Amino acid sequence: MNNKIYYLSSCDTCRKIIKSLPNTDRLEFHDIRQNPITEAELEEMHKLSGSYEALFSKKAQLYKSLDLKNKNLQEADFKKYLLEHYTFLSRPVFIIDGKIYIGNGQKNILEVTKALS
Repeated sequence: MNNKIYYLSSCDTCRKIIKSLPNTDRLEFHDIRQNPITEAELEEMHKLSGSYEALFSKKAQLYKSLDLKNKNLQEADFKKYLLEHYTFLSRPVFIIDGKIYIGNGQKNILEVTKALS
């Protein structure tokens, strides 16, 4: 299995995180705007994370503009939105040695750094 990062090249936070990581040559880079995630890739992430909601960003502008916080979203809804628009993926998502790391939280990035070291 390839070690991979799903990210947005236009995202300052993603760029800053990537710069701070060791051994990024071990990662396959997947820009989700240029190359939207496929259903198969989303299924792999779902299998590793246990839920679509875990992969879903509630900070996305579109989440607010579509007023999704006032809707009772189910797993199928999260999956649909994740496949519809890249902005809903909580970024970055790393898959390293069969383990998934979701989002840009400090604890998460420390774990990614350890995994890549």
